[in-house]
Amino acid sequence: MNTKKIGFIGGGNMASSLIKGLIVSGHSASQIWVSDTNKDALQSLVSNLKVNVTSNNDELVQYVDVVVLAIKPQVMQAVVEGLDKEGVNKQLLFVSIAAGISQSSLAEWLGEDVAIVRCMPNTPALVLTGATALHANERVTGEQKDLAENILRAVGISLWVEKESELDAVTAVSGSGPAYYFLLMEAMEEAAIQMGLCEKTARLLIQQTALGAAKIALESEDTPAELRRKVTSPGGTTEQAIKTFEEGGFSSLVSQALHAARDRSTEMSKELGGK
Repeated sequence: MNTKKIGFIGGGNMASSLIKGLIVSGHSASQIWVSDTNKDALQSLVSNLKVNVTSNNDELVQYVDVVVLAIKPQVMQAVVEGLDKEGVNKQLLFVSIAAGISQSSLAEWLGEDVAIVRCMPNTPALVLTGATALHANERVTGEQKDLAENILRAVGISLWVEKESELDAVTAVSGSGPAYYFLLMEAMEEAAIQMGLCEKTARLLIQQTALGAAKIALESEDTPAELRRKVTSPGGTTEQAIKTFEEGGFSSLVSQALHAARDRSTEMSKELGGK
């Protein structure tokens, strides 16, 4: 892994987080290349992370073993089709972190014989606690799968799904998921203030409680349902709150929301890639 040359087309926040994670995990900055049209972003990467930079995508692909496509979905086709295909190493792996761009679209723009891994990271990757699902096309070797997994593991957990279509569900669950927790935290904060707590106290209590609950869930072998039962005393305050949630159709509403997000992810794939 540490001997592999890794290139990033796009030097934005997600790329910067991946690069920081790679360097923290022991990957040499001298083995990392970044291409971007934003000269200020490139200068920042040089100053802060000491990586190699260029404004020429074709130059980048000549030096690396894997290219991480860290650009907005709306410009993906133009950027990828703009690459000099003759200068692309046939053993090169492309890893796309762009939402809504299917492998078939990428293969159409890059070439049908190109190794492609499509993945869905989420915003907690920005603080090295991300969750990423990956899917590889049939051109990807076992070594390349390990390489892609290790790159994404630098900013959190990474796992593989069997079908590319599962990435739409992943988008609904973990891709959009942080916003659901923020929404719950927002609602709890408003209620806490209504009950007399100051904003600062309410926010800190809610943030630390969310962190603690997630930590318990990650470290426990119990299911979330069992963990909930363990902290819900009969006749107590928690039971009353849970009962109110259930009477309001909480579980059904969550299911509807995630299905809506999944369906929109599927629609976006058709709109952005035409596949």
